[in-house]
Amino acid sequence: MMTSHRDSSRQRCHHLAATSRVKSTITFLLLFVLCADTVFSQSTQGVDASTTILAQTTSSETAATGSGQSNDSDLTSSPLTSSAPSRSSVTTNDATTAARNTHSNMVELAESPSYDGWGNNANNPELGAADSPLFRRVPSAYADGTGLRMARNDGPNPLEVAQGVTNGPTGMLSYMRRTALFVFFGQQVVEEILDAQRSGCPVEYENIKIPKGHYLYDAEGKGGKEMPFVRSRYDVQTGQNPGEPRKPLNEITPWIDGGLFYGITKAWADALRSFENGTLACEPGSSCRFPIRNSIGLPLANPPPPALNRYLPAQRFFRIGNPRGNENPMLLTMGITWFRNHNYHAKRLRLEWEAAGKRFNDEILFNRARQWNIAEHQAIVLYDWLPALLNAPTSPYEGYQPSVNPGVSNVFQSAAMRFGHTLVPPVAFRAYVKNSGSSSDWQCHFRPLSQMAAGGASGNTAIRTCQSFWRSPELLTQGKDSLQSNVMEEVLLGLSKQICEREDNIVTEDLQGKVFGPLEFPRRDLMAINIQRGRDHGIPDYNTVREAFGLPRITRFEDINNSTDPFIQQAISNLSMLYNGSLDNIDLWPAGILETTPGGPGATFGAIIRDQFERIRNADRFWFQNPANELFTESERRQLMNTTFRDIILRVVNPSSGLRPEHFQDDVFHFNPEDYPRCQPPAYNTSVLDQCSPNRQFDYFEGSAGPYIITLTALGVYLILNIILVRVGVHYKLRREKRERGKSASPRSGAAAGWSKLNIFTVNRQSSEPNSPTEPIVVTELGGENGEREVVLGYELQSDGQEEDGQQKRTPILIVYDEQTSHALRKVSLQDTEEVKLIRTIPSQTTGSALLLIRTNNSSDILLDFRAGSIDRMISQLAAVIKRSGRFVKNESQSNKVIHKSAFLEMHRQELIEEFMRIVFRDVADSTQVGGTVNSSQAGVSFAVQQKSGGRRNPLKKLFARRGAKKGRDTVLGLLLSKDDFAKQMGMKADSLFVSQIFSIVDTDRSGFISFQEFLTFMTRLTKGTDYDKAELLFEIYDLDGNGHVTLDELKQMLLLSADGQRIKTEELDRTIGSLLAASGMRGKTEFSREEFALLFTKRLEEEIAPHRHAPTSHKTRTGGTRRTSAMSVESMHSIHTAYVSEHDENTPRSIAVRVQEARTPTRTSPIAATPNTPLEKLIHWVEIYRLQLFWGVLYSVVVAAVFAERAYYYSVERENGGLRRICGYGVSVTRGAASAMMFTYSSMLVSMCRHIITFLRETFLSKFVPFDSAVAFHKFCALWALFYTAVHCIGHAINFYHISTQPPNDVTCYFRDYFHASDEIPDFTYWMWGTITGVTGFLLVLCVITIYVGAIPYVRRHLFKVFWNTHHLYIALYGLMILHGSGRLVQPPLFQWFFIGPVILFTIDKLISFSSAKLAFNVEMCERLPSGVTHIRIKKPAFFNYLSGQWARFAVVDLNPSEYHPFTITSAPFEPHVDFYIRAVGPFTRNVRRIYDPDRPRVMRTASGNTMYPKVFLDGPYGEGHQDWLKYDVAVLVGGGIGVTPFASIMKDLVHKQNHKMHMSCQKVYFLWVTRTQRQFEWMTDIIREVEEQDKRNLLDVHVFITQFYQRFDLRTCMLYICERHFQKTSNRSLFTGLRSETHFGRPNFQDFFEKLRDTHVEAKKVGVFSCGPPPMTVSVDKAVTECNLSAKRNQPLFVSKSENF
Repeated sequence: MMTSHRDSSRQRCHHLAATSRVKSTITFLLLFVLCADTVFSQSTQGVDASTTILAQTTSSETAATGSGQSNDSDLTSSPLTSSAPSRSSVTTNDATTAARNTHSNMVELAESPSYDGWGNNANNPELGAADSPLFRRVPSAYADGTGLRMARNDGPNPLEVAQGVTNGPTGMLSYMRRTALFVFFGQQVVEEILDAQRSGCPVEYENIKIPKGHYLYDAEGKGGKEMPFVRSRYDVQTGQNPGEPRKPLNEITPWIDGGLFYGITKAWADALRSFENGTLACEPGSSCRFPIRNSIGLPLANPPPPALNRYLPAQRFFRIGNPRGNENPMLLTMGITWFRNHNYHAKRLRLEWEAAGKRFNDEILFNRARQWNIAEHQAIVLYDWLPALLNAPTSPYEGYQPSVNPGVSNVFQSAAMRFGHTLVPPVAFRAYVKNSGSSSDWQCHFRPLSQMAAGGASGNTAIRTCQSFWRSPELLTQGKDSLQSNVMEEVLLGLSKQICEREDNIVTEDLQGKVFGPLEFPRRDLMAINIQRGRDHGIPDYNTVREAFGLPRITRFEDINNSTDPFIQQAISNLSMLYNGSLDNIDLWPAGILETTPGGPGATFGAIIRDQFERIRNADRFWFQNPANELFTESERRQLMNTTFRDIILRVVNPSSGLRPEHFQDDVFHFNPEDYPRCQPPAYNTSVLDQCSPNRQFDYFEGSAGPYIITLTALGVYLILNIILVRVGVHYKLRREKRERGKSASPRSGAAAGWSKLNIFTVNRQSSEPNSPTEPIVVTELGGENGEREVVLGYELQSDGQEEDGQQKRTPILIVYDEQTSHALRKVSLQDTEEVKLIRTIPSQTTGSALLLIRTNNSSDILLDFRAGSIDRMISQLAAVIKRSGRFVKNESQSNKVIHKSAFLEMHRQELIEEFMRIVFRDVADSTQVGGTVNSSQAGVSFAVQQKSGGRRNPLKKLFARRGAKKGRDTVLGLLLSKDDFAKQMGMKADSLFVSQIFSIVDTDRSGFISFQEFLTFMTRLTKGTDYDKAELLFEIYDLDGNGHVTLDELKQMLLLSADGQRIKTEELDRTIGSLLAASGMRGKTEFSREEFALLFTKRLEEEIAPHRHAPTSHKTRTGGTRRTSAMSVESMHSIHTAYVSEHDENTPRSIAVRVQEARTPTRTSPIAATPNTPLEKLIHWVEIYRLQLFWGVLYSVVVAAVFAERAYYYSVERENGGLRRICGYGVSVTRGAASAMMFTYSSMLVSMCRHIITFLRETFLSKFVPFDSAVAFHKFCALWALFYTAVHCIGHAINFYHISTQPPNDVTCYFRDYFHASDEIPDFTYWMWGTITGVTGFLLVLCVITIYVGAIPYVRRHLFKVFWNTHHLYIALYGLMILHGSGRLVQPPLFQWFFIGPVILFTIDKLISFSSAKLAFNVEMCERLPSGVTHIRIKKPAFFNYLSGQWARFAVVDLNPSEYHPFTITSAPFEPHVDFYIRAVGPFTRNVRRIYDPDRPRVMRTASGNTMYPKVFLDGPYGEGHQDWLKYDVAVLVGGGIGVTPFASIMKDLVHKQNHKMHMSCQKVYFLWVTRTQRQFEWMTDIIREVEEQDKRNLLDVHVFITQFYQRFDLRTCMLYICERHFQKTSNRSLFTGLRSETHFGRPNFQDFFEKLRDTHVEAKKVGVFSCGPPPMTVSVDKAVTECNLSAKRNQPLFVSKSENF
């Protein structure tokens, strides 16, 4: 489009030179230089948006030839007509030049004026061009000198001024008999030369405050209202300093050049043309009486009609040159008149030229008709209309004056041209003529003035001005055949016979208070707007303007107008009062309108108007009277001077209307009814007219509230739904896995087969029918140990040793069976229960499920959910069993809510048992220190103290709060432990012989239950007694047959039972016991008496534990004092005591493992400082530990904050006056800043995903400065920042979208330049959210972010890894949507690519590296299934697969899902020729791996040689992590838990290999701590350790195995196992349990104590690397211990560095 614009400029210059008739060579050269400069300057200008749109709609059309109807062969074959030129590139002047060069009879045209006014003045081509600043005829008077603040902001309220100056009665007629046609012709004159109404961009509101109680806008007197007012567009290159104040723009040309009916751009004009016969396009079916409709969407002004207060499609308008040409029917009538006149001239010229045999084409014909039409318009405006306005003739034309500036002056635009408002009538007459027999006998008839006068009929009446705004087409095309109606003719005739309003200060209500406005304020006061517009344009005060035009200053208000008209005098008085009696700061418009005389405008407005039009005429090179432009001959100029508007009307009226010349007076701008008795217009006032619709409020958010709430709610619901689905998915998965485990343990059919052998409650038989088919009642037990479970309820009868009526009395025991396996889950004895309560759901409430609560005295309740019915059958059978035993049954009914609230379930009982144990062990520990015995009452005191202490969380707090403190104590002290409960607390099976022995000893009353007092007595005996007493107690336990002797077989049997599943070889146990007997002097004995057993026990205990017995330990007491306890007492109590005391409890002793470690590790004499370090020192230590992470974390946060601040600053300060900033306030600053921060954070997250690059870089020198091991943590850190700014961005936009959705459409179009919408559409929230790419992608982005982040929750990753995996792969959609989101350019050009391009390049390179290896399938050489669900897979090491010990790789199975990769640690050492993985089956993928790599699986293929062929795998890696840095530390501590030992297997093998091959290593000592429940879980690891121990020649490796299975077990058996283990270790240098040289400890390691001893041992080490891998609780404990150890260290002591990984 710029090229086209430039070409048109060049063409204008060419014709300017060709027609100037300047013969001088110098002048020609000057013109040539001027043209070149013009082309250059014009090429830098932009093109109007409408030009761009219209050029697209017209560029493919071509010009028509000749007349279009001629059959002249010569004309058709003419070079100019045979090939029609394109409208967008060929102009009239091109055609003229071509005609001169080819054919002498071709019509030659002189240069026509350009559409945009450019080039009219050859010396200054931009003078008078469209979109030029208004001409400042007088200096500006802005308050701040620049225009940012309007003039006279402190002046009186414009509404008050308008009301005080222009109020008055309507219906008083013009003194000069001016017609309404004159008035509306004047409006089209103004629209021809001036358009400065469009708002600037950004929109600047200077709303007019509505006075409280305003008669029209605030009749209710609420106050606080404003009438919207928007400042005009201005030249943005002005207004920056007082030397160049703001200059408003005139969007059209000031020339009278037909812009009203042709437009101001070539493209616009082309859209109006038919390109046939030089005519303007006509609406089909209108007989060319109306212009074509706006079907192509020209950007015509389309405010909402105030009568309807809603937008209508702009397609209803007729295409007119001026965008505002459809404002009202009268203005449209003027435009259609000139439209018809153009087509009249086109037809006339075509006929004349055809008759003369001249050659022409459509372009020539159109432009010649345009010249005639413009000329006639010029003549009528200057020599008919202007004299009628000024009541004085126009000065004679003195020729073209290029030095005159034709620009519309600011005082003309803002004040003088608005004089016509006082003449506007409230109604436009419609008149028609009726002939009575003969053509000379005619009469004017006027349409009714209102619908009421028309009998209620609408449409066929006069046109009420206030009701006609923006309804022009429908009012001019009324009737059945609307396009053939004569409404326009009636309007022309009626206006010519209607006398306008009087020349005074009074303005009709249709303009004062009822003119059109925006939807939210459809009725505005045009007079107040006139005043405010003058202030907007910086118009100086009234007297200053008078002086500028050579008029004297007014010194008294009375001198403004000496008229005796009372309305004028009252208005002057009001003006004086409003301006406080001062004439120095009066607005121009109100004072100028008060100058009005009966003849027309006063002196000020008259001078301004005359000056304006004469400047336009004199400066116009294309004025019709200028002979130099060669547009017209002398005779044609005389003809034009004699043409009147009456002649134009008579040319264009529809013949069918019957209008003839005699029906119009010669001067249609004046009418004297006395001269036309046949046309007597009716008298009127506003009371007889249709009423104007009131000012109504409009809420732009109306209709958006629903979608707004629904959209935001949908996002919230989606978030909640994701969380719920995840929770349900986890719950379903756990239940399914439990069901599958149950099925795999025992098939359902087996359970069904076992029911017939049990006494159960069934669906299809009573208890008296034992031979009937068995179908158990399956119910759901609620509140069990594992939550809900499907169970079957049964019973068994047990003899209690009593007789009644000669029969053995039998006690029922209720049994809860597993529905899958028929195993007994729980037993409830009714021995001490006299009454059983059966509480069921109220029958009327059993709509979904029915509950049954079974309550006894000595056990927790059984709560059953009968979701499938059968509750009545269950109750009847259960009650029968209970009653037969002689017990009572009490039936109750309650609501489900009450039953749930009152139930005391198994989980509550377990909490009580734990509390039971805590009380016992606390009180026993206290009595051990102070001596004496403890009974239940003393225990109650302990309980009360414990309840008040509040130092430890009580799990029964709610229960005790409900029951009260005393009842809570009684509940605990009255608790009876069954054998099952006791076995659970020991961590052994109930049928274990060891448990049975101890239980029989504790249960002194042989009741089958252990009371609180019984257990307290037993524990007191165990802890307070001497070693001999304890040995006697142990003897009672080991004496299985109770004969007073313990045999050697009994001793072995109890030791094996104490090991509880630990693998101890029989020969090793025999050797250990034999060694014990030999050491005690009892070699060869096979039976021991009580005394001999006590001697054996006490002697070995003394030898093994004596080194620790005399190490006193200080502890704080509950009262705050200190007590000293022997290590022996602490050791003997540790296993039980620590099970029930919080690890944070100050009384917690140190574990056995630590004691053993202390004994084996040399200690230093330099103790740790007794006093704690200062907080500053602790902070320094903490910063030193995490200095790199802190540095990069802080740096990253600062950069993110800077990115946020930059955009926020830009929109807060640099765009402070931007429209969007003004609408949304600082909300747009926050959202734009957050958007940039999001772009940065989401992009930088890609960097942390470049595993290969990070692995490479961590081996470079950069690893000293960048903590590459924290890549995952950094990824999460970035993700948290991204989530934060996403939330800020979304919340901010939720608010911003509300603000934007409440804005007028035109304002929004300004703020969002790249968003186009139809002018009748209100871009509401639905549009912005669902009609723009930014809104749709934003919504999808939020959904995507929610999905990704919910899927990334550790809980989800742990239980639903596939959900995490799949949702995380939405990152591709996330980044794609972010690119699309920014490409919408809603607020700013897209910026995301600048943040994204660098990280995505790195990420792509990293992915390419992965793809290069990850898609190579490798053979599995060997696999084996190991215990505890572990599968060993061995792959032949690829040539390119070079890794370090401690690294990991991603692993995928071809037969499962080739794209599903999971990370596993490499267990093999780098020097080995294969790659080993040990994979534990803990999830769906790993279970499938175990299943598919089963050597015995039928589907495993065999090769031809008989070897097994396993499914191939994809290998991606290796990848680095912190464990591979073990070599960099002087001392390395490896802590492995469970399957987390896999990386350390590789490290230990690599360590020994490097040692044996004498490779240089910084690491001089490695400690390996293996924490496992039982070594049997990972026997393969035992084999690896054994192999490493054999190769460890320099003793670099120190291994400790911690078996936690005994951590919460009974103390006596732990002591015996400990004695055996220590003795076996001493005699054979191997562990009795593992067979390793490493020590085996019972319990969990105390990491902090271990690290402190290690720190004292290796004082020469600068740093100790601690590498842990295992379950999160263990790694957290390690990290915490490292932190505490570092905080308590001195500056010269080694620093511990922790690096942990979780599985």
